[in-house]
Amino acid sequence: MGTVTLGVSIAVPEPYGSLLQERRAGFGDPAAHGIPTHVTLVPPTEVDAARLPAIQAHLAEVAAGVRSFPVRLSGTGTFRPLSPVVYVTLAEGVSACAWLQERVRDESGPLVRELQFPYHPHVTVAHGIAEEAMDRAYAELADFEAAWTCSSFALYEQGADGVWRKLRVYEFGDARPVTAVPAQGGAPVDEPFPTAG
Repeated sequence: MGTVTLGVSIAVPEPYGSLLQERRAGFGDPAAHGIPTHVTLVPPTEVDAARLPAIQAHLAEVAAGVRSFPVRLSGTGTFRPLSPVVYVTLAEGVSACAWLQERVRDESGPLVRELQFPYHPHVTVAHGIAEEAMDRAYAELADFEAAWTCSSFALYEQGADGVWRKLRVYEFGDARPVTAVPAQGGAPVDEPFPTAG
């Protein structure tokens, strides 16, 4: 059956997700359109494909025991020189993300793994590109602000083409399904809200 490369993350909702993805592409990051804008809970992890049902069951169980929490992004940070990354900083939601990723990677579960670096929730906006472009990302998004209520996380699989595709959304236990969102930008009708699949 082979192996698959999985990741678990919190999606940055619209309009912020697309805005940051476009900015990342504009800084010259070739990975921008293959990686949905997100806060990582489990970094890319290669697993036996046969373990996928157990992983999905584990994630559903974790999500069922989680309550929605506020997330606020504010300003930029960097992991340089240790790692060539510029990111948008979480100003609120850090402890909730840290708690959640510990549950997802629990040593008794199917996604246990060691991390290369201590967990630090963030939203990457530039990775492994020219220093000048990294500096530009750091400066140009220094005033960036966004806030939302996080009520789910998702499981993603990386394809052979390097693109990350959503396999399933896991709604938190207290989440109320949203069937529509307000019309945006003069749209004549509400657009359906994506639900867990």
